Amino acid sequence: MKGLLTRTIDLRWGSPEEKRLEIRDYFLKTWAIDELLYEQLKSDEVFYHRGDPLRHIILFYLGHTAVFFINKLILAKIIDQRINSRFESTFAIGVDEMSWDDLDNKHYDWPPVSEVRSYRDDAKKIILDVIDNTSLVLPVDGNHPFWIIMMGIEHERIHLETSSVLIRQLPLDEVVAGLFGERCPTTDGTPENGLLPVSGALMKLGKPADHPLYGWDNEYGSYEEEVADFQAARYLTSNGEFLEFIDDHGYDTANYWTEEGWNWRRYKEAEMPLFWRRDEEGYRLRLVAEEIPMPWNWPVEVNYLEAKAFCNWKSVKTGRNFRLPTEAEWYRLHEDVQLNDVKEWEQAPGNINLEYFTSPCPVDMFAQGRFFDVVGNVWQWTETPITGFPGFRVHPMYDDFSTPTFDGKHNLIKGGSWISTGNEATLHARYAFRRHFYQHAGFRYIESDAPLWIQQTDYVTEDDVTLSCENNWGDAYTDAPNFSIALATMADELLGENTDARILDLNADTGRLAFELARKYADVTALDFTARMISIPIKLQEQSYVRYTMKDEGELIFYRDIVLSDFGLTETKSRILFMQADAMNLKPSYTGYDLIIVANLLEELSDPLQFLSQIHTRLNSKGILMLVSAYDWDAGKTPRNKWPGGFKKDGEPVTSLDGIKETLATHFDLQREPQVIPLSLKKSSRIFELRKNELTVWKKRD
Repeated sequence: MKGLLTRTIDLRWGSPEEKRLEIRDYFLKTWAIDELLYEQLKSDEVFYHRGDPLRHIILFYLGHTAVFFINKLILAKIIDQRINSRFESTFAIGVDEMSWDDLDNKHYDWPPVSEVRSYRDDAKKIILDVIDNTSLVLPVDGNHPFWIIMMGIEHERIHLETSSVLIRQLPLDEVVAGLFGERCPTTDGTPENGLLPVSGALMKLGKPADHPLYGWDNEYGSYEEEVADFQAARYLTSNGEFLEFIDDHGYDTANYWTEEGWNWRRYKEAEMPLFWRRDEEGYRLRLVAEEIPMPWNWPVEVNYLEAKAFCNWKSVKTGRNFRLPTEAEWYRLHEDVQLNDVKEWEQAPGNINLEYFTSPCPVDMFAQGRFFDVVGNVWQWTETPITGFPGFRVHPMYDDFSTPTFDGKHNLIKGGSWISTGNEATLHARYAFRRHFYQHAGFRYIESDAPLWIQQTDYVTEDDVTLSCENNWGDAYTDAPNFSIALATMADELLGENTDARILDLNADTGRLAFELARKYADVTALDFTARMISIPIKLQEQSYVRYTMKDEGELIFYRDIVLSDFGLTETKSRILFMQADAMNLKPSYTGYDLIIVANLLEELSDPLQFLSQIHTRLNSKGILMLVSAYDWDAGKTPRNKWPGGFKKDGEPVTSLDGIKETLATHFDLQREPQVIPLSLKKSSRIFELRKNELTVWKKRD
């Protein structure tokens, strides 16, 4: 284990060739330690088991980290050849319990473990080739090819931790202890906790754009918050301290829990933390691959709901105001103890980065200023739901890293744990999980009489998403014809009274077409490549409204609401399955449709001819294909040799329709003359772009 330890890399300073070797070493050690984690599984059969019912089988995560590298290198156009397109679809998405994650095993044909390991070997060779042969000029920033390499490395380090939590939830007889470093040998009685005062201050949060360490998009931006004086527990809450809550019937008293927490507690029938065990000899603690007698001086590991219930119980018992810290209060505590960031460490200041143990350790072992474990040991739940700081910009190569969690349901954890490495161990790290999820996370309570203030960002503000919202749903504010309604009307004309028809919308955008189709048809699937877009209709399904901003002029904006009931779309919203998917690499389950609508998608594809040559496999006999396109080809998205037309060949013009006809001729007949469907794209109150899209209708032969 010791030979595999390293820290995240300074991407601004040094010589290019030294930096290349440093990144290469960082990659190899990351790859090796990730594979070492899975050595704890007793046999390959265990890879097909779930640690958590809300997550994929363990095999998914073995394949996922390698597939992530390849998919991102393809997306960034650093490589142009896939290794195994089936793997690169199957192992692509499935981390959080998001609405567009597909966890149904019936939809997966899981390969043998040996094939996944072989895939990893092939991916490793490609990644090393990219590292060895791609031009490297410092500094490495978000637009640099090596940023994508670092993205893959840091992503794999995240899964080192999250996969360890899943392994921790497997039956004990399916794992082998002692193969992944050494756990802390020290256990003792419960140390007495106490409160220490922390003075308030104006806290400035957000990572500078020119920071030398890799960062995820949610770390950047600028945010200020005035933190009032508070008192904080000297130690993290220990197992022994949490036992007082259990012994006082804390899990049986609804008044201590939030409504969400009590619903979870009843549903899970929880009586103690997930990793606790109890038998006739007393309490025991499940670690990743073993059980030990309860170490009462180690930090308790709970979800947010349990941590919050403990604070509420303590408040009731003392008549004082206890709660979890906010993100800004955690930073104030970090500032108080004057800890350096990773780059300045000679040795880790706490039980973090795998530098000491492969388990938690006593809460009174690592002093940091006046407090203990401000960083390290276990993550610390906060009161703060994650959202972007002002100035937040999604990284285009990983648009679904952060934005799916900006839903008010994911709370931040701070400080890192014993297995937090790479970016996770840095000062600016911002990770969040559903409040009922388990990580290697505990909590530190604070006492404060200041009102709890949580930053609210109800309005979607990302430019491309808000423009899509306006052009999909903005007819609520104007009399302009709606493009989605026009397409839905055309679909009705083509399908007639066949209300049982199965429909696939292959460019769902922010969902208007799918909702319009669902008025009449009971089986609509709507796919989009970007999580930022597909999250909007999913939120509409879940809460029946979404808010967004729309540019007026200069710095002025409008605040818009999409309310499904205003459109008469509430009653049929459940007829739609919204999913995130790559149209160039669809899962086999997306098949058997009577109508497929491809609107303004061809221009976005890397190989529209390949897409068109395979689309017949998704349609039933005599199924209908609707293509809508302005044929606005961009060599930056679609290589010139992949265009259907829009060029001269042998001195004669070849139109896009010519190329499409030639490609579809094997399986389709053109049903009617092409027609123009205008689309007026609103950019602001006074700026519109008129696109004259061509609509063609094709019928699949028997």
